[in-house]
Amino acid sequence: MFRRICDGGNAFGHWLPFEVVFVDKKQNLPGLQLADLVCHPIGRHLLNPQQKNRAYEVLEKKFWCDDGGKLEEYGLKTFP
Repeated sequence: MFRRICDGGNAFGHWLPFEVVFVDKKQNLPGLQLADLVCHPIGRHLLNPQQKNRAYEVLEKKFWCDDGGKLEEYGLKTFP
């Protein structure tokens, strides 16, 4: 999927100069830590929306949304 998007299968139809780099978890990179801190609460919310999730409530305020406040397909996109 990533490769297709970079090869021009994106909203603009442009080639993007990115490549996948796999890094061992022992590298302890700050960007990966930040991604984990953001992704985990979102994933927990998607798996069980009824469960209280204060971290997701904080993140939800930062997502883009449409004029009606809808997050899906604007600031929160999920893929099967």
